[in-house]
Amino acid sequence: MLVPLFGGLAAFGFGEGLLVQSHWGASPWTVFAEGIAKHAQISLGWATALISVVVLLSWIPFHQRPGFGTISNVIIIAYVLDLTTYAVAAPHAAWLKIVYIVGAVLSIGVGSAFYLTCNLGPGPRDGLMTGLHNRFHASVVYVRLSIEVVVLTIGWLLGGSPGFATAFFATTIGFSIGASLNVMERTVNWRRA
Repeated sequence: MLVPLFGGLAAFGFGEGLLVQSHWGASPWTVFAEGIAKHAQISLGWATALISVVVLLSWIPFHQRPGFGTISNVIIIAYVLDLTTYAVAAPHAAWLKIVYIVGAVLSIGVGSAFYLTCNLGPGPRDGLMTGLHNRFHASVVYVRLSIEVVVLTIGWLLGGSPGFATAFFATTIGFSIGASLNVMERTVNWRRA
């Protein structure tokens, strides 16, 4: 279980880094982290980890408990995000920026499918979403959308950089995760047959 967990989280962090390096925007939570990083004068990875810890603390009123996967999520995604933004050059050509963005959505989708199927604890943001859903009996769709809009707006006001990649991510990530989970399920069923 550790290989798919760590590999999935690393793929997720790599995808987040590719979005940032496209310079055409980032995911809503990473736009928020960009704003925090600018004001706190820390790296994007550190800002991401700090936000994750604060989000974990918000679980307390909902009586949610983190798992090994939750803690791994905080550390690995932040580390790989930082590593990617330092090691992967920002492209100048528009076509290459598009390759980065599409590659990012695919990487995050596959990474999510791997770490979610390990069942070792939700990510901090997923736990917040389910906690709010359970407490207020609101639709997961509306809870998640509300959280994403709030963090994106705060991130933008703090100086984060939303853009085309943000919109593309928001409209395609659900499909990427769903397709990745579907492929994984078929692969597992094929191997059992």
